[in-house]
Amino acid sequence: MLQVKHLLDDKGHEILAITPDAPVLDAIKTMAERRIGALLVLKGDELVGIVSERDYARNVVLKGRSSSSTQVFEIMGTEMITVGPDDTVDHCMRLCTNERVRYLPVVDGGKTIGVLSLGDLVKAVISQQTEQIEQLQRYIAG
Repeated sequence: MLQVKHLLDDKGHEILAITPDAPVLDAIKTMAERRIGALLVLKGDELVGIVSERDYARNVVLKGRSSSSTQVFEIMGTEMITVGPDDTVDHCMRLCTNERVRYLPVVDGGKTIGVLSLGDLVKAVISQQTEQIEQLQRYIAG
């Protein structure tokens, strides 16, 4: 069964993060430059939140706030659902679906070691299903 640690081994363990006291404008610029939809919010090594384009749209743009004077901690989500390296992809997909989240920080022994997006999970499921279909076709043909 495919586990989170396998996805991180393929994807990499790079963590794109910002500090809680940074201006929201910096977070949005980083997300745009890296073509991602969210950043983890770290205070030192401690995971304290996650900030997404959705947070920006709902809590800055729609409220008429300034991106340069609003700090990340003012709009970030703090109730995060995390997973561990031994969790399965199926478990992560269920979490994303049931909890309506798109990003899952990966934490091992209290240390953040990566992040998975819903897109990462979908890609892994499609790859796994394609491999199974090919194996079944070979079995039927053989």
